[in-house]
Amino acid sequence: MAINDEAEIRELLGEPRRIAVVGASPNPARASNEVLAFLMRQGHDVIAVNPGHAGKTIHGAPVVATLADVEPPAWLVDIFRNSADAGSAVDEAIVHGAKAVWMQMGVIDEAAAARAEAAGLAVVMDRCPKVEIPRLGLLR
Repeated sequence: MAINDEAEIRELLGEPRRIAVVGASPNPARASNEVLAFLMRQGHDVIAVNPGHAGKTIHGAPVVATLADVEPPAWLVDIFRNSADAGSAVDEAIVHGAKAVWMQMGVIDEAAAARAEAAGLAVVMDRCPKVEIPRLGLLR
């Protein structure tokens, strides 16, 4: 597995998956809100992770407090946290049993990416699925 491998990105986004969006916001002005809605429109089973809004919904997606509350485990963990906080979300994704972690545009943590790869997870960093899906011709 290689970070940002084009074939892996295509595989991750090519069919509907269970995706946990860590740092999802109910604020429509936030990128996480827009990406969550987009992923749902693409047919993905999306769970929002935000302790401040647990028990609510965002665009109809349930909001849970932590990644550990996502059952069954998410296939992909999409991380909307700043780079300094991304590592803890990646570590939670490894423990959670995710198959991949996706760090959004501007989110870069090479050490966390290396830990995820060492644990067997696919890693995408500094990219956005809302950009990648149309670019790869995967719109549904």
